[in-house]
Amino acid sequence: MGAIGVIAVNAFRESLRDKILYNLVLFAGLLIGLSVLLADLSITEHHKVIADMGLAAINLIGVIIAIFVGISLVNKEIERRTIYTIMARPISRTFFIMGKYLGLALTLFVNLAIMLAVFLLTLWLYHVPIQTSLFQAVALIFVEILVVTAIALFFSTFTSTTLSAIFTLGLYVIGHLTADLRSMVANSESGAVKGVVDLLYYLCPNLEMLNIKGQAAVGLVVAPEYLMLASLYGLLYASLLLTGACLVFQQRDF
Repeated sequence: MGAIGVIAVNAFRESLRDKILYNLVLFAGLLIGLSVLLADLSITEHHKVIADMGLAAINLIGVIIAIFVGISLVNKEIERRTIYTIMARPISRTFFIMGKYLGLALTLFVNLAIMLAVFLLTLWLYHVPIQTSLFQAVALIFVEILVVTAIALFFSTFTSTTLSAIFTLGLYVIGHLTADLRSMVANSESGAVKGVVDLLYYLCPNLEMLNIKGQAAVGLVVAPEYLMLASLYGLLYASLLLTGACLVFQQRDF
């Protein structure tokens, strides 16, 4: 196993020690409780709302973990001063960043897989049709989580934990709003406003491109071409952020 693999495995184990997977209990309770509360609704609404809320819960919990664990991947090593021991070893700083990222990505994948299993079990228990669109939505949720993790890791290489959380959360919110904002100001007479919105649109991740939960909840299957394009977009953006994180981390004085 190479240096990246060793660091990734250690990051994965560290995440488990932080009891990161305990949120699954909350998720399971949320789904079951939601299903009971919706039992009095009509069959159509019942099916749609369970699917919609289940996907939203998976998305929300995954993003929260990505942000709050992602921002601590580097800062925790700095605060514990273990970063000096690590940097004293013949390990590339790029390998360190990539290993940390892949370790958290593995944790998030396991987390997502378990949440998906609980979600599917809940759908089965309440006789909700399990459709292909649900798996498509979860796939893009994972891509979005990978992007958010890269954002959190990028900011953590040069800011404090608190600022990293604020910046990551802010970029996450903006990433879901830029497309709508651009449409709203399309006919604006203010060139400055349009310029600022266009800048945000092209610089910030278009996370809404990865959001197909609404379509999935009603069984609308997305074209494979769109799924591939959206996934490639998300992975490319995450790669650019990781490259930036590696470049910034190279300049840190440890």
